[in-house]
Amino acid sequence: SEMLTPLRCSTPRSLGRRGAAACLPSATRARCSRDEVLQDKRARILSRGLPKQKPIEGVKQVLVVASGKGGVGKSTTAGKIFLVVAKEVGLLDADIYGPSIPKMMNLKGNPELTPENLMRPLKNYGIACMSMGFLIEETAPVVWRGLMVMSAVEKLLRQVDWGQLDYLVIDMPPGTGDVQLSISQNIPIAGAVIISTPQDVALLDARKGTEMFRKVHVPVLGLVQNMSVFQCPKCKHETHIFGADGVRDLAKTVGLDVLGDIPLQVNIRETCDSGQPVVISQPQSDAVSLVHCAKSKKKKKKPTTKCSSHP
Repeated sequence: SEMLTPLRCSTPRSLGRRGAAACLPSATRARCSRDEVLQDKRARILSRGLPKQKPIEGVKQVLVVASGKGGVGKSTTAGKIFLVVAKEVGLLDADIYGPSIPKMMNLKGNPELTPENLMRPLKNYGIACMSMGFLIEETAPVVWRGLMVMSAVEKLLRQVDWGQLDYLVIDMPPGTGDVQLSISQNIPIAGAVIISTPQDVALLDARKGTEMFRKVHVPVLGLVQNMSVFQCPKCKHETHIFGADGVRDLAKTVGLDVLGDIPLQVNIRETCDSGQPVVISQPQSDAVSLVHCAKSKKKKKKPTTKCSSHP
């Protein structure tokens, strides 16, 4: 019996891919055509690249305070950074759903508008502040979808008359979503500071936040360990409620510095709730020294007296 030989196309190679495709069945040709269209479309999208970063008018440098986890003290820390960074500092609350800066900075009211229709930040303690909390009622929830949130963030960035600032500190919301990505890609950021408690659950998200900034090419300046230790106000005995040195271990893992430790103290909570930042109301407090030089040597712990009320 005759051996069956595979069919071969006699189309010359010079005809190229389109000529070769003519030898294929119609269904295969249609599939190849769709693939080419998709490849061309993908190439056009990629050629557009990321949004071009545009500086905020009047702002020399932007710092972001972030963490993947909520409730670890980002806003509290952001409200203290102005003490150590520069002369003229602004504070932007980018948490649309849960703004905290109005309460912590003891500010209320609606921003005034300039002749150019820009919002004037509200000021207290010499710090220019802008927040979604100034634009809605204090008890009103923000029940918005992503597009509306992004529009609000864009207005807080671009439609505010910041004047001339050495630094704008942005208090980021929890997570690694639209807001973080949009801010990172649309404005040049000098660096990010990651806040976390030593607790394992918080450290998981803090690492995700760190990796997100690296992916979008934002320098991570280091980590701050918040609520690092509770000190008995009577006998000074120390208790590590959320664990000990978890942030330091994470810093070693990701190759970053620990910028400082913030203790768990009643006066920090009280001053935040009363709208009197501890750096202003209690400048001699231990909590004021939250940001140390990353290259400074770690101080030796002083022995503490054990309180009879503690185990």
